[in-house]
Amino acid sequence: FINDITIVYRDLLFGKAVGTKCMLIYIGGMANSQIINENIIKPILLSDISYINHREIMNVLMRKVLLTGDNKKSDLVDDIIDGIIYGNAMLFIDGFAEVIYINTIGWETRSISEPQAETIVRGPREGFTESMNLNLSLLRRRLVNPNLKLRFMKIGKQTKTQVCVCYIEGIAKEPILEELMKRLSNIEIDGILDSGYIEEMIKDAPYSPFRTIINTERPDVVAGKLLEGRFGVICDGSPVVLTLPSIFVEVFQSNEDYYDNFLYSSFVRALRWLCFFLGTSVPAIYVAIVTFHQELIPTELLISIYTARKGVPFPTIVEAMGMIIIFEILKEAGLRMPKHVGQAVSIVGALVLGDAAVNAKLVSAPIVIITAITGIASIMLPQVLGIVEIRIIFLILASFLGLYGYIFGVMGLVLHMMSLRSFGIPYMINVPSFSTQDIKDTVIRAPWWDMYLRPKMFTKNTKRIKKG
Repeated sequence: FINDITIVYRDLLFGKAVGTKCMLIYIGGMANSQIINENIIKPILLSDISYINHREIMNVLMRKVLLTGDNKKSDLVDDIIDGIIYGNAMLFIDGFAEVIYINTIGWETRSISEPQAETIVRGPREGFTESMNLNLSLLRRRLVNPNLKLRFMKIGKQTKTQVCVCYIEGIAKEPILEELMKRLSNIEIDGILDSGYIEEMIKDAPYSPFRTIINTERPDVVAGKLLEGRFGVICDGSPVVLTLPSIFVEVFQSNEDYYDNFLYSSFVRALRWLCFFLGTSVPAIYVAIVTFHQELIPTELLISIYTARKGVPFPTIVEAMGMIIIFEILKEAGLRMPKHVGQAVSIVGALVLGDAAVNAKLVSAPIVIITAITGIASIMLPQVLGIVEIRIIFLILASFLGLYGYIFGVMGLVLHMMSLRSFGIPYMINVPSFSTQDIKDTVIRAPWWDMYLRPKMFTKNTKRIKKG
């Protein structure tokens, strides 16, 4: 800490008769100055202890003088240095090899607010923040259960980022826990700045476009996953919490499904399945039919399509690919720009560019409509990161082989998904499933009184509700 002006060194004297020298070291701005002044410095200076055995000074300070709740002894240099950097205060006492490690963390944190990426109409409005302690308190408040277990570790040679694994003992499976802890302990990296680092380091099938680990900023979502036997990974400094294992049907589920009427929730889930088909397949099917299989199109519709394409100098595949790329550019621009202009840019840009492109005969009106439909459909599935990549692959295959190419693409996609696993759990488990209990929380959402069992793939303790 040489030449670091943020480090505070405070000399103190303890005891009237003995006058033992002490030094308090902390970082200004990281430690809570009110706790330091009122609960540490003031009690030490005003202490009226007239005589004390020198060997008992540290114990007396910890038990009778200091007014802080979290104190401990430490003689490990690395722990002391890391503690100071993290916002704790260290009290050094003359003649002692150990120091008193005092929890005085007091840096500013963002207030609790609703996650912008996971807004809902009905349900809790709280979201995780960048503070691990605050995130754990939000989780504990929902799971008032002594079986909620937390395992901590530090990852990153330079950042020493605190990582916490959460699970419910008696529900979560031990083999999955052991595999998760093994993967986390094998991470060797300079720094962890967000939970996304950890997700990429521990996920199965790292080159797959599908998520085998789900992330969320909502405490109620994490609590629900833990109650099913899954695990949560909280990274200090990140509001995004990882939940695992993950299966394919999860991307069609929303936490709001469990708060709304089960009939409406089931309808919305069916819409999401439809949107997955629309978002991945419609451009490829359109290009295949228009280019190779015109006989499948009704005569009136075929005339309408060719009338719209009259004068367009590009083949259908170029039209479709160009519009998909432009749509993704507009979507990214809307997300990255300031909120007050981002939405206007995306909406106005889409309207102006689409109308101008059609009028200039650069693209046809049907391809603009199809691009808009697929783009809107993909927005309903934010957890499916690879939906754009799948759409483009299907489109390229369909442009060369027509519907046969599209079918080959679907077969390859299904084979790839069937080969995926998430911490030993098959990614496509329950798809398809003819078990009534499995269907109750996959394609549809059954009423709560009928979902009396937990998902059997995550836990052996499957009973959730007393039946009858």
